[in-house]
Amino acid sequence: MGTVFMKNLILLIALALLLGASAFGQADKPKPATETPKFDGEIALAKLAVEAHGGEKLRAMKSLIMRGSVDVTTSAFNQKIPATFVVIFAKEKYRFEINNPFQPIKQVFDGESTSTTIRGGMTLPPITRLGFPVLSMVGEPGFVITPLPEAKKKKRGFRITSPEGYATDFYMDEKTNQIKGYDSTYEISGRQVTTSVVIDKIRVIDGISVPEAYAQRFDTEQITIYADFKTKDILVNTQVADDVFSLGN
Repeated sequence: MGTVFMKNLILLIALALLLGASAFGQADKPKPATETPKFDGEIALAKLAVEAHGGEKLRAMKSLIMRGSVDVTTSAFNQKIPATFVVIFAKEKYRFEINNPFQPIKQVFDGESTSTTIRGGMTLPPITRLGFPVLSMVGEPGFVITPLPEAKKKKRGFRITSPEGYATDFYMDEKTNQIKGYDSTYEISGRQVTTSVVIDKIRVIDGISVPEAYAQRFDTEQITIYADFKTKDILVNTQVADDVFSLGN
């Protein structure tokens, strides 16, 4: 495989973990969410989902640490590429790492600024505004809950749009009310990018239900990535030192 291809591939692996952006350029800034009429049915569903994942324990969660492995294949190269990942959330702060044989990647946000090891200085979208972490923001100002788009109306779920305009569509299990999957679509530099997640296994830690194993598909106009994530270690409400959110550590 060529060096340029592998560089783009590893960047896309990182993006698959983060649910959006592009290995080929900075993501377009989404339009800010605006207040909309209340959709009582979808708000009720969102509250049921929050309760199914821990309720107030989920909303009050101070930190979440996840470590594990990911096997990646692509439409251009179907041999599995192994990697490991680490994700640390502490309210708005976060750190993520992807370690692989080709190009390890780190990105941190210390509450004020973002730092990354990605070449060219490109930073990825905030992972606290995409996917599962957004569920804990149900009820918070600026996080707008609306029905699923018309094409997805047959599914049981809802959409959450962050104050910055990032939208995630959540799908619920009929029996447990837990989230069984979610997806997002973005326009990036004039190109449409879609990512979707199917949760295979959930682990309960201190009363909070966290995705443990999940499959992710990431589509751009140039390549499709398939990633199987298996989380080995999950820690909830562990004290995290501030220097964790520095690239020097």
